[in-house]
Amino acid sequence: MRCIIVDDEPIARKGIQKIVDQISELELLDSFNSAEAASMFMMGNQVDLVFLDIQMPGINGIEFARNIPKNTLIIFTTAYSEYALDSYEVEAIGYLVKPIEPERLKKAVDKAISYHTLLLSEENKSVGNVEDEYIFVKSDRRYFKVNLKDILFIEGLKDYVIIQLAEQRIITRMNLKTMHELLPKNNFLRINRSYIVNSTHIDSFDNNDIFIQKYEIAIGSFYRDSFFEEFVSKRT
Repeated sequence: MRCIIVDDEPIARKGIQKIVDQISELELLDSFNSAEAASMFMMGNQVDLVFLDIQMPGINGIEFARNIPKNTLIIFTTAYSEYALDSYEVEAIGYLVKPIEPERLKKAVDKAISYHTLLLSEENKSVGNVEDEYIFVKSDRRYFKVNLKDILFIEGLKDYVIIQLAEQRIITRMNLKTMHELLPKNNFLRINRSYIVNSTHIDSFDNNDIFIQKYEIAIGSFYRDSFFEEFVSKRT
């Protein structure tokens, strides 16, 4: 599992890293002193697990947890016990109060690994092999052939994605980020936390929104620069 550490205290980050380095199932990608820095990193990197402090300058850990992909698991590592109820709201896999004992952290990681394996199993069942021109998507106990050129956009909704075609919507159990990784990047662009658009169907756009047929989709602030660099500058 690919993981990151988010904590504004350098000593705390080093302490967690020391334990993480001893767990062979974990690959530590990086550590950050703020939720803002971690958010920027997660825009371009898939993260399976976050060791997350709560009381930090700027965006706190609870607020950050509410806005990350649903299948990115959270283990809170905090000096405060009073946020335990809030951790249930964001479906954290673990809540550890500092000082953190290695055995308690390993137990929480084991739980995260088991849940992550289950998520991968569900996702692999939802979408068949991706070919150059189409995918097979599982919905309502059947696999539907979806031509990539016919997809207008894809919307993420918790543990599901909604594939919007001109005359049809197909809902399947999958995380939006996983779906994005399956699609060809030359046409399918992530423009905010909840939407992937097929650039071949973009009718118009301005600084804030993309227009596809009757649909208006906002360009997220984190994704605006990449959209204008990767799409607009190459076509205007």
